[in-house]
Amino acid sequence: MNRIYFTVLLVLIFCQNVRGASSPAAYSTALESSLRTELFSGYERLQRPSKNVPVHVTFIVLTVNDLDIKDQFMSITGYFELKWEDQRLAWDDTTSTSQDYSSVEFLFSTEEYVWRPSLVVDNTIDDFSIINDKHNPMRIISAGYVSWNPAGIYTIACSSDITYYPLDIQSCTLSLSSWAYTSSEISLVIDTILPIDFSYYSENGEWEMVTSSASSGIAMQRGDYSFSKVEFTLTMRRRPLFHVLNTLFPVAMMSVLSALVFKLPADSGEKMGFSLTVLLAYAVYLTLISDNIPSTSLTACYLSIYLAMILVFGTMAVMCSILVLNVYFRPEEMEIPKAWRLATKIMAVIVRWEQPCIPKCCKTKHNRSEEKGNKVGSLPSQKVPISTDNDITTNQQEMDIDDVGKDCFEISWKIISCILDNFFFILFIFAIAISTIVFFSLIFSNFNTE
Repeated sequence: MNRIYFTVLLVLIFCQNVRGASSPAAYSTALESSLRTELFSGYERLQRPSKNVPVHVTFIVLTVNDLDIKDQFMSITGYFELKWEDQRLAWDDTTSTSQDYSSVEFLFSTEEYVWRPSLVVDNTIDDFSIINDKHNPMRIISAGYVSWNPAGIYTIACSSDITYYPLDIQSCTLSLSSWAYTSSEISLVIDTILPIDFSYYSENGEWEMVTSSASSGIAMQRGDYSFSKVEFTLTMRRRPLFHVLNTLFPVAMMSVLSALVFKLPADSGEKMGFSLTVLLAYAVYLTLISDNIPSTSLTACYLSIYLAMILVFGTMAVMCSILVLNVYFRPEEMEIPKAWRLATKIMAVIVRWEQPCIPKCCKTKHNRSEEKGNKVGSLPSQKVPISTDNDITTNQQEMDIDDVGKDCFEISWKIISCILDNFFFILFIFAIAISTIVFFSLIFSNFNTE
């Protein structure tokens, strides 16, 4: 009888254990508190989980606050998603705990109680410190994986490329490295699936995100030790509409004004005032552009080069205007040198000058011969004797016209100044047009490459 009673008791105990193993205790705060007490009893926060801890890093970009190429920095709002394994905080294996805690899916803790890697953004220009946030909880999974998302505003240094300003493309790199732990103790690894996440990205009004990339496996040497580092590179392109309307279009329109000064009459009195005003306007515009780009000699800005060329054209236009006015107001009795005559003939051909330069003396002889011919024609029935002493033959007249025309052109200083105005106008328009076309081709070709 006692033997039967003892057998039944063993069966009941076994069934109770089987029932307890198949049906874990339901979640409760008391159960979680018991799990915390068991996990963190004897847990050393300053001790690494293993000899080498792989830390997986993902950078989530929320917005680009500012990208200043003059001061060469970028301000980014975002957060890092850090994941590592700490088997000291695992409770999925029931043999390692006193009871079954499988109903507790997650635990939350902070850096005050859980080990974390000491990381720093090493190219920051604002706050150089270890990334920490004691109010941001860490999510601990039952398998012993820890996930932490420290957020912040990171202001990083950038090397600006101003070659194609204002249609420039800038690349900035955020460098995250281990500070206290060497490469043999912590290895930073980027997430191969999604190293940079733009799921929550808000567009910037001035800059457009073009491409992004991430790289890992970089060792940074500090003293006798090497430290693991990952880099996140963001490539952004300036939005063109604002700068096309407020920078490129006014510059292109103002460039034509340097040539239009030669369309003003010399006796109007406005030639010098107009050319100097255009010259000063370009000087002011060049100053404004220079205030918005960094003071660097590593790269040259095409816009600055273009404005400097137009400034040179404006200076030359002032000098040419002075020359035109000097020629225009010379006295008519002043002899015109042969060099001026030759240059005037060449420029007249280039500008297709419509007013012919007729020899005055030849014109007088030609008119005189026409008058004699009219007199002879009025007496058809009377034979007029031809005097060989006073009249000349037609062949001799043509020879005289050719001979006298070589050095007896009726060219005045005012005509020369008009030809100079037309020649300088064509020359400056051609030079400005070529410069403008080359400049716009360069910056727009780079803008369309990305």
